[in-house]
Formats: sequence, C-alpha cells, structure tokens
Amino acid sequence: MHIAAILRLNPVLTEELEVDEDGRDIDREWIGLELNPFDDQALEQAVLLKEATGAKVTALAAEAEGGERLLKTALARGVDEVLLIEVGEENVQLSSRARAPLFQEALEGLAPDLVLTGVLSTDDIYGELAPQLGALLDWPQVSAVSNVALGDGVATLQQEYSGGISARIEVQLPAVVGLQAATQPPRYVAGSKLRDLLKVEVPTVEPGADFGADLADATELEVPDTSGGAEMLTGDAEAVAARIHEILVERGLV
Repeated sequence: MHIAAILRLNPVLTEELEVDEDGRDIDREWIGLELNPFDDQALEQAVLLKEATGAKVTALAAEAEGGERLLKTALARGVDEVLLIEVGEENVQLSSRARAPLFQEALEGLAPDLVLTGVLSTDDIYGELAPQLGALLDWPQVSAVSNVALGDGVATLQQEYSGGISARIEVQLPAVVGLQAATQPPRYVAGSKLRDLLKVEVPTVEPGADFGADLADATELEVPDTSGGAEMLTGDAEAVAARIHEILVERGLV
C-alpha cells in the first residue's frame, strides 16, 4: 500500500498583510509561510495509516521558497519519502487549481493507492484540488472526510455533513481524499529531530506538465479598515445607559 500526501504552504494570516503595488495580490516578499492546517491533518492521517497498516507514505509539494523545509518536517513526522516539484519564484502566487496538472504528473509517476490532501487552503477556499485531481486521474474522489480505514483494495471513509450528520462511504482504490480532520491531532515534532534532517537532500523534479488555468482572477484586493469598530463607553451606569440609548436612536433601532 502506497499513500501520497499533498502539502501546501499558506501565508501566516496572523501576521500583518499588505497588498502589492498592482492591488491584485498580497505582498509576499516578507510574509511568513506555514503548512496549510488541513494539509497538516492529511499528513497526520497518512502517518497514522502507515502505523496501522505498514503502508509507505510519500509527501509531495509544489512550492518555491520553503518547500524543502516543509518536506523535511514531513520526514520528521514519519513519512518515508518526499518529492519537491519545482515551480519557480515567478509562480509562487499560482493557486492549487493551477498546480493540479503538476500534481497529476507526479502522482502518475508515483502510482500511489491513495492520495490525501487537505479539503481547503487559502488559495483553494472552494475545495477544488481533491475533486480536480480525481477528475484528472480518473479516480474516485471524496471530500470533507474525517476518518479513513484501509481494506483489501478499498478505503472506508467517513464524510461529514452539516447538522452533525455523517455518512460512511466505501470507495475502490486508487482514490483521492480531501481530508477535513485526522483521527488524532497532528503530532509534535521536536526541534532536535528537525536539526538531524537539515543536511538531508530533498529530491526535486522539474515539471513537464503545464500549469492549469486559474479560472478565477482577482481584480482588486483591499486590506479591511479595522479602525472605529468599537466605542468604549465610560462613566457610571446611568451615563453608559444614556449613551447606549443615543446609539440606538442614531441607528434607527428605537
């Protein structure tokens, strides 16, 4: 059994974001990057399946800056092999949709039985990557999955719906899964383990496939104005109550 986990880097959204000069993307020169939280869940689920079944796990990424460190962290987490698809700094802003043909090409070479990736990312807010890969590879695909069990040529998946409802789905392998949550929280990796992997050479490959088309094109980005969002009321209870009444009157609520 061979499992492939697709990992993507996202901007650190807790940092201050700035819009670039043309107003169509964030300024990526100084922004920090981190593993997409949903891909983190997919990576953990892949390692859990390895521990349960003895499967081989390969982690792959299509990144420019930060890709090697990302995959070394995956090695520290317990994957067996890694592969970095080189995309070039000029393509760093391309979405998961645009990178899907590169993942398809790499996966056809790896020939895994199961592909796990996060159900969403900041550049894939509609969850396109998993179903698109399923279509490109002509494999079954299921998203919003929270549990994966492997059998003889099949995977049994728990798919989540709204209202606390879930369904158990059995698919033939090979298949693509968009994971929402692993069955256990992602494990902690000690810094010493990462340091041991600093000198490890990450295998890279130049893609032969062309980037896909980004059907959605940002026309304008704007940092939201967070000033004036709240008014602090001071004074005694009578003064605060009077000011609350004034605000309600001003807004036509009373």
